[in-house]
Amino acid sequence: MKLSGAQIVIEQLCAHGATTVFGYPGGQILPLYDELYNNADRINHILTAHEQGAVHAADGFARVSGKTGVVVATSGPGATNLITGIANAYLDSVPMIALTGNVATPLLGKDSFQEVDVVGITLPIVKHNFVVRDVTKLEDTINEAFHLANTGRRGPVLVDLPKSTQEETCEYGGSIGTVEISGKEYIPSYDVQQAVDAITHSKKPYIYAGGGILASGAEAELRALSEKLSAPVGFSMMGLTALPHDYELNLGMSGSHGNRAASAAQAECDLMIAVGVRFSDRATGDTEAFSQGRTIIHIDIDLAEIGKNVSPQIGIRGDAKQVLSALLEAVPPIRNDDWLSRVKALKRADDMPKDNDFTPRNIIEMVARHHDTKSIVATDVGQHQTWTMQYYKFGGPRTLLTSGGLGAMGYGLGAAIGGCIAGGKRRTVLFTGDGSFGMNLNELSTAVSQELPITVIILNNGVLGLVRQLQNEHYLKRYSQTTLNRKTDFPALASAFGAAGHRADNLSQLETILESIQEKTPTVIDCRIDMD
Repeated sequence: MKLSGAQIVIEQLCAHGATTVFGYPGGQILPLYDELYNNADRINHILTAHEQGAVHAADGFARVSGKTGVVVATSGPGATNLITGIANAYLDSVPMIALTGNVATPLLGKDSFQEVDVVGITLPIVKHNFVVRDVTKLEDTINEAFHLANTGRRGPVLVDLPKSTQEETCEYGGSIGTVEISGKEYIPSYDVQQAVDAITHSKKPYIYAGGGILASGAEAELRALSEKLSAPVGFSMMGLTALPHDYELNLGMSGSHGNRAASAAQAECDLMIAVGVRFSDRATGDTEAFSQGRTIIHIDIDLAEIGKNVSPQIGIRGDAKQVLSALLEAVPPIRNDDWLSRVKALKRADDMPKDNDFTPRNIIEMVARHHDTKSIVATDVGQHQTWTMQYYKFGGPRTLLTSGGLGAMGYGLGAAIGGCIAGGKRRTVLFTGDGSFGMNLNELSTAVSQELPITVIILNNGVLGLVRQLQNEHYLKRYSQTTLNRKTDFPALASAFGAAGHRADNLSQLETILESIQEKTPTVIDCRIDMD
């Protein structure tokens, strides 16, 4: 059966289970868009306001669904507008396929209109990229792209499609070949007994869990190991939803922007079992001091991460679910009442006194009370992001969308759109700041056109809060270009987009607004808080 390259792309997307794609059309990707038109009953295309919104939406879709996010853009500026989102997916290990159009093969390298070397540009921020000059290679290339995006440490793969490749025809095999969409192709080769010995001799074990737990689906194994070892669990930002907030040994996020209990227990432990984390600088601080006085077992599917930032005594390369299952079988139950008492005391000390002020904590906790524990929560980047990690009570896995590694302001609204769609249009909350929201607020038009029940909470302090905080602490309060002085009327802006817009200056007003939220209507709530 002969098909055009564009038809082959559609067939391969369907074969790999891609039912939703995000994108923005343009001249050099029109053959593919023509086939998307012909196959609208098989693939739901979400048109965003900007390519960056599309790639963040594909990212959010992947995180909530556990599937591969797919984004489509044309050549030149369309392709370059994907760069931030691709880098974000790369640093947070999100499986994604980016399909970009390009000029016809004979025109490549001739500075043709809207031609850019997107393969060269994205080389450092993808697992792999391809430019498909020969249509007969396209079927196998799409297969390989999905395989690479989903095996080992997950991440983005870019496939550049010259217009001629989309239009030419060849025989289509109609198979996904031998591709297995799984993150478990590594068979762990390690001495389980070495880790078991270290665990058995520990008096104060601590588990540091990251995004690798969610990628592997190892939430049950994580909890079982914590219970068996009486070990508290602290999280990286990417791993935060792996256990329910009300699990008694869940200490929340650790690190410079985390909970005091998690960081204190981490500092006092004599054994750290680190699973699916990369020991980022915000999590460790001084790595030499971080490592002293404890044995570290580092479990990660990516061998390059073991020993990169922190040198463990025991390094185990393997899928988190497989490795934790092996440890669960081998370790005896351990209980140390003194350590458990200390951990519970640390957790109690984290409970700050309550007040009725219009503070970020009270705003976030009130929003959480008015939303189901299964609600999806997205954030942008800044102070509001760390406040959300500290105060929101997450109910389960794949409910948090945030830019952890790249720290991309403007990530949140696109991600909330993708996550909401992946979750069957269930209620989604976006916590953002006036600085972050201003970067990609154009995607409100997408949320409105798709009738998405997204609640946008703007923690509006009139400044770039996190940068101001650094200026306050390290630059003698010289607030260079961090006071925004903008006159934006966010409720009126929301109304102009077709969303519901509100302003809240106290908790009573906020509660009244939250109780009035309608399904199928995006709602923007401008919460005015103090700049400090």
